[in-house]
Amino acid sequence: MTARDLALVAAFCALIVALVPVKVPVGGAAPIVLQNLGIMLAGAVLGARRGFLAVLLFLVLALAGLPVLGSGARGPAILTGPTVGYALSYPLVALVIGWLVERAPRPVQAWQAVLAAVVGGLVVCHALGIPGMAWRSARLDLAGAAAFALTFLPGDLVKAVIAGVVAAAVHKAVPDLLPARHR
Repeated sequence: MTARDLALVAAFCALIVALVPVKVPVGGAAPIVLQNLGIMLAGAVLGARRGFLAVLLFLVLALAGLPVLGSGARGPAILTGPTVGYALSYPLVALVIGWLVERAPRPVQAWQAVLAAVVGGLVVCHALGIPGMAWRSARLDLAGAAAFALTFLPGDLVKAVIAGVVAAAVHKAVPDLLPARHR
């Protein structure tokens, strides 16, 4: 990795942390948070590898005990709480979004980045988050966790659109930000 790569990974990790305090409680196991907007942006802007590493660094900070998760969980408690599936999905979310954006024709269009953010930020995140919530929540089974997750879909869609539009604008302004496409 180059110094630029390391700086971008650190900067996006910091962006995700900066978005953590923005949360809206919805009366359940997890609040609506903006940290997942930062996670979507990391993948959509940095690509698969650097986006994954930025979010992995964020998760390592959380597991080390820093208060960086919107759920408030810290350290090993992350692995025992109802948001375990969501937290563990975050690096994979960035990886999938980045992988899809890297494969889009250049210049990346907003609709392509939005679609990547929907696939990674909603499908992948909830595919792991819902079972984790059902597994670790004393009050929710799988159907209950899925029903609760529906509360988050409108906000997650808005975040996916924002991430896609911002990523497309960044790639238009900095065309060499994504890794070169392999043939």
